[in-house]
Amino acid sequence: MGEFKVHRVRFFNYVPSGIRCVAYNNQSNRLAVSRTDGTVEIYNLSANYFQEKFFPGHESRATEALCWAEGQRLFSAGLNGEIMEYDLQALNIKYAMDAFGGPIWSMAASPSGSQLLVGCEDGSVKLFQITPDKIQFERNFDRQKSSAVHKMIVDRQYMGASKRKCIVWGVAFLSDGTVISVDSAGKVQFWDSATGTLVKSHLIANADVQSIAVADQEDSFVVGTAEGTVFHFQLVPVTSNSNEKQWVRTKPFQHHTHDVRTVAHSPTALISGGTDTHLVIRPLMEKVEVKNYDAALRKITFPHRCLISCSKKRQLLLFQFAHHLELWRLGSTVATGKNGDTLPLSKNADHLLHLKTKGPENIICSCISPCGSWIAYSTVSRFFLYRLNYEHDNISLKRVSKMPAFLRCALQILFSEDSTKLFVASNQGALHIVQLSGGSFKHLHAFQPQSGTVEAMCLLAVSPDGHWLAASGTSAGVHVYDVKQLKLHCTVPAYNFPVTAMAIAPNTNNLVIAHSDQQVFEYSIPDKQYTDWSRTVQKQGFHHLWLQRDTPITHISFHPKRPMHILLHDAYMFCIIDKSLPLPNDKTLLYNPFPPTNESDVVRRRTAHAFKISKIYKPLLFMDLLDERTLVAVERPLDDIIAQLPPPIKKKKFGT
Repeated sequence: MGEFKVHRVRFFNYVPSGIRCVAYNNQSNRLAVSRTDGTVEIYNLSANYFQEKFFPGHESRATEALCWAEGQRLFSAGLNGEIMEYDLQALNIKYAMDAFGGPIWSMAASPSGSQLLVGCEDGSVKLFQITPDKIQFERNFDRQKSSAVHKMIVDRQYMGASKRKCIVWGVAFLSDGTVISVDSAGKVQFWDSATGTLVKSHLIANADVQSIAVADQEDSFVVGTAEGTVFHFQLVPVTSNSNEKQWVRTKPFQHHTHDVRTVAHSPTALISGGTDTHLVIRPLMEKVEVKNYDAALRKITFPHRCLISCSKKRQLLLFQFAHHLELWRLGSTVATGKNGDTLPLSKNADHLLHLKTKGPENIICSCISPCGSWIAYSTVSRFFLYRLNYEHDNISLKRVSKMPAFLRCALQILFSEDSTKLFVASNQGALHIVQLSGGSFKHLHAFQPQSGTVEAMCLLAVSPDGHWLAASGTSAGVHVYDVKQLKLHCTVPAYNFPVTAMAIAPNTNNLVIAHSDQQVFEYSIPDKQYTDWSRTVQKQGFHHLWLQRDTPITHISFHPKRPMHILLHDAYMFCIIDKSLPLPNDKTLLYNPFPPTNESDVVRRRTAHAFKISKIYKPLLFMDLLDERTLVAVERPLDDIIAQLPPPIKKKKFGT
């Protein structure tokens, strides 16, 4: 693997937003997740739970409800009183419509998926018809002051000596007429809708039960509490030979530290999210047919995209937050030591710049040029480009004015290796090339989307010589463009799983692509075909432990002096693949520790294989080579995130 000096960075003070609501789509096996900052994420559960799409947040959009309707159309509603539909191809908001009922607290689609109902703060329920292009108001159900069929009253909750009103946080209506309610008294209650009477009550928590979701077959449901616990209820026979069934609490799960604000129930898993920012997917083992990585518990905390870029020349890191960017210069040391030593810094890291964006929109993407002289970032409505000048320890910033409107809402930004070109992927599917010189820019060319489609490009990779540009869309396709001749060069053969990371190797111009199912391909751009090494890998197959990893590869790079090495990482491991060594088979240790120094060369050769993996750094948000002997690793310990969240409900522990 070789020895590297590693800058171990832990000053990226990133805290994900809490999860407000989730919605599962059974037809596409996708999960929509909204966060408290208005961000909406789409996870493809069939593609190893990869976060394949996202819609940036907005300060005025506090999403309170998500809903799938009409197959794969996604809607949201919130406290600003608007209903929004999302364009899942262009990755933008199609439209926003005011429901004229004040803040919206709940939303549901009709069983046919052709109608949408929203519950508003003024007490009304509004019905909308879903048309091919929009939604249309149909009728209003005003708040009823009388003529109710039944009134079911929940018990009040005792809080010490005082009595407090009980709040019903969620209701489910089953096809057999059973009504299930969850409330602030910590109860799950079953009601008979025909008579309006309470059938059974379960006291499951000393705090609020905040969320409920029922399986499509209505044979099980899941609830989440303010104590961070998720409970599973199942409909089981009263006795082994009985046709009579009853609801039984079967399993409690404690995978959260804070409130579980929302839950969902897929055919094979329980899904939960809340204040602690974790999206937890707990498989139901009795429903999982094949015990592979689909049977593993998933706890997703960080976005499956990179929030960090690096200027290798000046040893700078640019950190992306929701509403600002931070520029840091890495520290340095003159000390030396042996492998594993922590070296004292002779110069600490410097916080050079805090660049705050104007307006309520979240930052979508950002990038610093390799030379450190340019910073670019984009929101939904504006694109920003800045020129940086360095004079000793001082830094000055100058914004490039009058950026063209077609650059706005960029999904990905990338500079060329020599920092003379800027590549921008818009949400309309176009790829723009901008020439940079001095403090100005010039638009050179735009590659338009193929076959008239509007497929947003989410990942870009440029060759070190600036000749080739690779772009990957929201589907699994990768297109390679000739930057010098300004034309499409080739399209990599389609693959069933989305691309999570890609990069172009120096000298060879081989494109290395990682997919969400943990497969890695190497494609020769000049030859327009997969390389011999890639064909060998596909013939032999990867080690089963490699394929069972549950976090996607998010970054790929190369060693400038070792052309046979591929460097890549996910959130929990850093790996160097040495293509000159044999691939490990399933009988070989994948996570192979280095042999002792006193072992013979014969033993070393026998145990050596292509994969050298380190799990020292985690969670690992970014890792790259600064030079031949130096790495930078950006970690974000989970304890640091939890420490910045509001305190959870205090629970009494035994013996205290």
